[in-house]
Amino acid sequence: MTKQFCAPGRTELGGNHTDHQHGRVLAAGIDLYIRAEAEKTDDNTVKIASLGYPDLMVGLSVLEPQKGEQNRSESLVRGIAARISQLGYKVGGFKATMKSEVLSGSGLSSSAAYEVLIGRIFNEFYCGGALTDVQIAQIGQYAENVYFGKPCGLMDQMACSVGNIVAIDFKDPAHPVIEQIDARFEDYGYALCIIDSRTEHADLTGDYAAIPADMKKIAAAFGKEVLRDVNEAEFDSRVDELEDRFGKLAVGRARHFFAENERAGKLAKALKDGDFDEYLRLVSESGASSEKFLKNIIPQSHPESTGYADCIALAKEALGGRGAVRVHGGGFAGTIQAYVPLDQKDAFREKMEAVLGPGACHYLSIAK
Repeated sequence: MTKQFCAPGRTELGGNHTDHQHGRVLAAGIDLYIRAEAEKTDDNTVKIASLGYPDLMVGLSVLEPQKGEQNRSESLVRGIAARISQLGYKVGGFKATMKSEVLSGSGLSSSAAYEVLIGRIFNEFYCGGALTDVQIAQIGQYAENVYFGKPCGLMDQMACSVGNIVAIDFKDPAHPVIEQIDARFEDYGYALCIIDSRTEHADLTGDYAAIPADMKKIAAAFGKEVLRDVNEAEFDSRVDELEDRFGKLAVGRARHFFAENERAGKLAKALKDGDFDEYLRLVSESGASSEKFLKNIIPQSHPESTGYADCIALAKEALGGRGAVRVHGGGFAGTIQAYVPLDQKDAFREKMEAVLGPGACHYLSIAK
């Protein structure tokens, strides 16, 4: 029997590059989905036809990572099946047709939505629905880390799996603390806009991977694996020594983590309190910290690539001192995020797309 499945994309609202250090984040599922019709089969093979993408076939008789599959969708399917099997559940074949509204490479986590969708299909057909939203997110992260080869944190998968606006504390990643927040930006007179900077993610894997690597170097200097377990006052007392050992960039990225981790909690509180002016102030502060300390605006590997920075500057100019603009997701390329006054939506889009081209601006709503 054919069944319907879906998973939303996600947008990061706060906590830029904090999740992989077991920090706090604020994120939301959005009203763009990957949808699937799927049917259980008895051939132990996953067959997926996705509109706009090559058909995929993964045999599940082998669940170990396969040479040549890294960075491909096949690795995610195999990794998800492997992790579910490791957790003691049966896995097996299904065939599915999929269509995605989540823009690929947009920073809206099409890969995490895909992972959650695959997890939900396995959960329905082979696990009796026993896997929780949190487990499905963790399974997706495992597949992306171990099989796909991307050292991502857990925020993307968690937001896609849980939905709504969620404040998540990853201090104990196996048991994250999740709080859903009921808020609509439109009620405060703003629209959430994701802008495609028209810059490419290609060849930037090393730049992304360097951020958690730098943070972990600093953590290791204190005998810890992640910065969340490092005492900030002790870090402050050793900044000069750490800069001599690891350089200003790594230390700046650690400095960003401590501030952004606290800021993510403040952003959640501002939304719960209905203090949107404070929320926007913190959003702008987050963007400034990413630019100044995290350095994920212009790639270290491609210092000539200023398109992403130019897009941020253009958005700030188009807003004319209103709203807020910040880095979205990993940074370096892809999309940025802006809070646009409702009375400025059309003018903002017109100004941005006059430079970036048609379809660059996407106004989003939160998935409930």
